[in-house]
Amino acid sequence: MSGCVWGAAPLLEALGRLWEVQAPLGSGSSASVYRVRCCGDPRAPPGAVKEFVPPPPRPGPARRPGARPPAADCAEYGFRKERAALEHLRGHRNIGNGTPVTLYGVFTNHYSTNGPSRCLLLELLDISVSELLLHSSNQGCSMWMIQHCARDVLEALAFLHHKGYVHADLKPRNILWSAEEECFKLIDFGLSFKEGNQDVKYIQTDGYRAPEAELQNCLAQAGLQSETECTSAVDLWSLGIVLLEMFSGMKLKHTVQSQEWKTNSSAIIDRIFASEGVVNSAIPAYHLRDLIKSMLHCDQGKRASAEKALCSPFFSIPFAPHIEDLVMLPTPVLRLLNVLSDASLQCEEEYEDILEDIREECQKYGPVVSLLIPKENPGKGQVFVEYANAGDSKAAQKMLTGKIFDGKFVVATFYPLSAYKRGYLYQNLL
Repeated sequence: MSGCVWGAAPLLEALGRLWEVQAPLGSGSSASVYRVRCCGDPRAPPGAVKEFVPPPPRPGPARRPGARPPAADCAEYGFRKERAALEHLRGHRNIGNGTPVTLYGVFTNHYSTNGPSRCLLLELLDISVSELLLHSSNQGCSMWMIQHCARDVLEALAFLHHKGYVHADLKPRNILWSAEEECFKLIDFGLSFKEGNQDVKYIQTDGYRAPEAELQNCLAQAGLQSETECTSAVDLWSLGIVLLEMFSGMKLKHTVQSQEWKTNSSAIIDRIFASEGVVNSAIPAYHLRDLIKSMLHCDQGKRASAEKALCSPFFSIPFAPHIEDLVMLPTPVLRLLNVLSDASLQCEEEYEDILEDIREECQKYGPVVSLLIPKENPGKGQVFVEYANAGDSKAAQKMLTGKIFDGKFVVATFYPLSAYKRGYLYQNLL
């Protein structure tokens, strides 16, 4: 973070505490995001600081005393706008300010190079859908992950739209996994607006932009006013494209900008779902196909609302996660595979000794809330370790993966906390 380096590591003061700036997470035209850790409290979860940095003033005509340069006004406006949206949208777990702790607070960094900058201190989220797509290696995500993401985002959008807000920049980079709350969340409300009061000319990102927003942007560039207002339907279009990319494993920017898409997008969607190169094509996925089509009507009036989309039969199908999902999506619960043999499970004394050894090893990475080793299916011989928080389970997963236990290499994945609490144990998906 610019201008706040004190000693060996960048530090900043916020909300009565010192925070160490550990790494940059990303930057945009008017803001940068950093990973931070609270100093003096090693058990406190890390956070994220979004700093709205005004650019250096440019030489030009003298301004009246006290006047702010336009660029600085933009940074201040962006800060105020996003802060207002986040505070107004408190109360939903899938929005990046879900209760109780996502938006920790706001503060001013007085040590920024270009003068004081306004900052949001936020919950630190985990992997983005953009990163998940990279890891899918053009094979597409599992149906379990697509369903999980679709449901979480639609629930967030239903809440958002009920409050009268349009996100206006839904894309894979703005959908992130929350390890603590075990759900996908929306972030970055910099382009959001109240429906009927659009205060930004250019909305959405190339490849995820609805047709009516594309028209509005083109007219704005020509200095003309669009007769069609953008509504919450633009968010459903963006989500439809995101889900289609998750299913296909392909970036579809050039596809959705092609004339063929504009002429007959339904046929292209059918072709993607029928493709032999798509792993998921072997699974009856027509409910997902129909759900995506309902979000991608060119006529925004015919596009499904978030509430209606949540009623799709796609959400009634009980998919199970793949092992890749359980490696990629952190939770407070760790699952250890390839640890116990059938003989170990049958000998009570050996079983208790191994149980104690595993508990002792796992406690090196944080307090263990519970430990379970089923002796029968489902989950026979698998080790489930519940930590107090996802940070501890992530540290344990990193250190235990590949470790040799009783002559065998340990495989460590995460496991859904909600399923673990219900006693629902998926079979080994290796």
